[in-house]
Amino acid sequence: MVQAEGTRLVLTKPMALDGESDGYIAPNPLQLVLSLLKNVMPGSDLTHFQMPPLFNVPKSQLQCFGELVYSGADTVSRCNSGEKPLDRFTAVVAWSISTVRPVIFGVAPYNPILGETHHVSRGNLNFLLEQVSHHPPVSALHATDESQNVEMIWCHHPTSRFYGTSVEADVRGKRLLKLLNHGETYVMNSPKLLMRFFPVAWADWVGNVRIQCQETGLEAELRYRNNSFLGRRGNKRSIKGKIFECSSSKTLYEIDGHWDRTVTMKDTKNGTVTVIYNAKEVVSGLKASIVKDPMQEIWPSESGLVWSEVSQAILNKNWEKAKEAKNAVEEKQRKLLRERESREETWVPKHFTVSHSNEGGWDCSPIQNRVPPAPIVVPL
Repeated sequence: MVQAEGTRLVLTKPMALDGESDGYIAPNPLQLVLSLLKNVMPGSDLTHFQMPPLFNVPKSQLQCFGELVYSGADTVSRCNSGEKPLDRFTAVVAWSISTVRPVIFGVAPYNPILGETHHVSRGNLNFLLEQVSHHPPVSALHATDESQNVEMIWCHHPTSRFYGTSVEADVRGKRLLKLLNHGETYVMNSPKLLMRFFPVAWADWVGNVRIQCQETGLEAELRYRNNSFLGRRGNKRSIKGKIFECSSSKTLYEIDGHWDRTVTMKDTKNGTVTVIYNAKEVVSGLKASIVKDPMQEIWPSESGLVWSEVSQAILNKNWEKAKEAKNAVEEKQRKLLRERESREETWVPKHFTVSHSNEGGWDCSPIQNRVPPAPIVVPL
């Protein structure tokens, strides 16, 4: 955990493969199950459900969203450095897999407040995230690397429902990775998060992911599964899929493995098997971000600043203080909402333009062409 001098900024390590962050240990999952059964009806939308601090990890969902992309080994530069289109495409597939991380059953990050931001740099790659909607929750991400001429634009809209013995979170929104030197745009989606309570409590990523590049005519289909039985390891966190040509549907590579271990691709021509992703190499030994220059301004909307008192209290296991601090953050937002309503004002995002349609869902476009370097940096 890092606490910047002269500020109340609290930064904790990203979640590692073992699901721990800065010594944080999740409470007994039975407590969460009983809380849900008592307060939520089956079929209910959990978007507005407020977790007690006991069930919160000490960071916002906005920061967790960003950590999926910028924490871990530098896999983005590998996407850009491939000489052939197929080399770049397989690197993008590996990078997409790297954004899937283990979750801790029974706990969740804070729901970001409206206008909350997270501005961080990893080397020359600068990230800016903003919470552009609160109800429903929508997060936007923009990242640029001028040296590599790479750009990312993501729109993140999770929807959760409680089904009595399980919770399913569908992560909607388009994800774009642009390799501008090559004139290529990769479009992809996210798997779903599934939490089951019985017979054994567990949480993992499931569902289908599609990655497309119209310029090269290549496409990938990935299937995330968890076939573990009664908590046994079995085929837990498995991933299977293929890379193929869109025009002919000809399969070029078969994808197989486990996203928390290793993933391989098999050349359908000659049977050669190559490891394209090793989770331990990419997401092990992660460190908390740091403030590079304490004199550089940190925005009041920065996620680690907004929730600092709550996070510090959770890390100290001072649950009463955490509850009071969390209520203070949420009550301030309710007050701001009442003031906007009394003035008949509509809140507008500062860094993105946002649109919504029944067909395409939410779409977020950055206002600026580039993201400036941030005062918060990821140690390399």
